[in-house]
Amino acid sequence: MNCVNKFFEIYKREPEGTTFCPYRICPIGAHSDHNLGKITGLAIDKGIHIAYSPKQNGVVEMASLQFPKRAQWHIASVPAQKQNDWADYLRGATLSLSKQHRLSVGLCGVIEGSLPIGGLSSSAAVIISFLTALCKVNNIQLSQQEIIDIAYDAELNYVGVSVGKLDQSCEVLSKKNHLLYLDTKDNHYELIPQHPAMKPYKIAIFFSGLEHSLAGSKYNMRVDELRAGVYALQAFAGMEYGKFNEANARNVPREIYEQYKNRLPEPWAKRCEHWYTEFERVEKGAEAWRRGDIETYGKLSFESGWSSIHNWESGAPEQIRLYEIMTQTDGIYGGRFSGAGFKGCCMALIDPAYEESITRRVTDLYLTSFPHLKDKYAVFICDSADGVTL
Repeated sequence: MNCVNKFFEIYKREPEGTTFCPYRICPIGAHSDHNLGKITGLAIDKGIHIAYSPKQNGVVEMASLQFPKRAQWHIASVPAQKQNDWADYLRGATLSLSKQHRLSVGLCGVIEGSLPIGGLSSSAAVIISFLTALCKVNNIQLSQQEIIDIAYDAELNYVGVSVGKLDQSCEVLSKKNHLLYLDTKDNHYELIPQHPAMKPYKIAIFFSGLEHSLAGSKYNMRVDELRAGVYALQAFAGMEYGKFNEANARNVPREIYEQYKNRLPEPWAKRCEHWYTEFERVEKGAEAWRRGDIETYGKLSFESGWSSIHNWESGAPEQIRLYEIMTQTDGIYGGRFSGAGFKGCCMALIDPAYEESITRRVTDLYLTSFPHLKDKYAVFICDSADGVTL
């Protein structure tokens, strides 16, 4: 691993350990976990590695192969406010972990991502891989739910992104060749095994060449628009409601939305339309996977992508073009934007027999539209994978 070599280059010794957290894809269930929706997801065999060693003085010193500047802080004096750089996710993780466990040992480490940044929940993977190392050097054992909750707290309350628990849950709970079916309202989940009769599949990642940042995107605004719609629906229906940030679509029945949706401003109505229809797609998708019907599951993923464009109104032109090409390419069961849908990449479930023709067709058509991205665009073929090892 390159992070191990870089660690040796910096510190003139081998690291004492390495951690790995996989990236994830969410074929159906996007833009819903922040309002207590249901999701389906898979971890993939690419992700974040960290090579590390403990520092007994409590200092955390981290370098990244993707970013030039090293970051440093003490476990007992993490800056109370984010510093607006790549290491904010790690500072937030340190602070969140220290709320529940006493930390005495810091660490030095080097982070390596195995795919370009953009749409595969790299931020959650960085946090979880780092937490795994920090727990190791401090002899802390966390349950799966604890690490999900701590990683969620770090990104929501320190970095300031209005995330749900989709990313963290997929990266921790997933199992190879199983579909994670998660209800974010109560954290109940099921790992649905690949049916013996299911056609073979692989996971294609089409990186648009545009790097992606949730904190700098319209992600938070879209979540606020959905909450505004839900808040208004509660008022129209005479339902009890409290603080704005406590408004959740899950608490407003679909029938209420259908009754009052024409009274909502169009942007709010569209965000609600995506949430309610995505909830139904997830339930249908889980049942399709259960019976081994990957064609129907893929079709629902394509429908999810369409709703993300037209109802959630996300996606750079480059991503939208990738999605359009995918829908017109033989051998692709289905797919959509990956991540929040602002820059980044698209993912697809594909028939392995078509791997070469899919790669060639999507690449040729995409670069015909965006030739200036030739040196940044990339295709990666992946398999499903187990979640992080704690």
